[in-house]
Amino acid sequence: MAENTKKNRRKARKRILFDSIGILFIILSPFIFKLHQYLSTDPDSTLSLFGFVIDNHGFADLNTFAWFLLSKIVPFYLFIIWFLTCKHWWYHIILIPATMYAFQIFEVLYSDDNIVDTRNIMWLLPVCMVVIPVVYFIRIKLVDKYVHGIDLEAMETELKELKEKQAEDQAKKLKKSDFSSESKGEVIPPSISEEIDERLSTHNINSKFKRFQGQLNNWLHLKF
Repeated sequence: MAENTKKNRRKARKRILFDSIGILFIILSPFIFKLHQYLSTDPDSTLSLFGFVIDNHGFADLNTFAWFLLSKIVPFYLFIIWFLTCKHWWYHIILIPATMYAFQIFEVLYSDDNIVDTRNIMWLLPVCMVVIPVVYFIRIKLVDKYVHGIDLEAMETELKELKEKQAEDQAKKLKKSDFSSESKGEVIPPSISEEIDERLSTHNINSKFKRFQGQLNNWLHLKF
């Protein structure tokens, strides 16, 4: 009991910690987006951050590049937080806009051309082909259950119970038929080996020989 209480407390602490981090990022999202205002507008300026040198990456200046990048990063992590904390049945659909922003960030950082936000729609199609059918299937199940009153799982359980009951009834009928046949004294036909033993027994051969002797006596009028 004490171990379960400790585990529950640890889970609660972890949950509170993660929730607090998520709330902090949500609160700071406007301020994170405004960080680009503190960067230089000089076209040749660079930024050194944790040993990485960041330049304008093809944009007019570092300020513009940070503004464009943060406009993708902030919605992306907000959608991720929403996806991880959403309790609605349709929460999988949040992956579509989150994945769109993820592809846009990837295109900004690793694309060699000067055109952005163009190819990510094609990259998004496989995600849509997976997520949309899943959400639609969940919706159908919920509509059937709560709107039309059709519970497929309950129907499957009832069918399974019905099959088991039919199997039990059939087994009981077979047992009753076997018992009734035994009580009525039904004669079980002898096997082939038993018939051969009976026909070739000494008593049967003796009786057959006497009958044959009597027939000869009648035919020939002889006395033995």
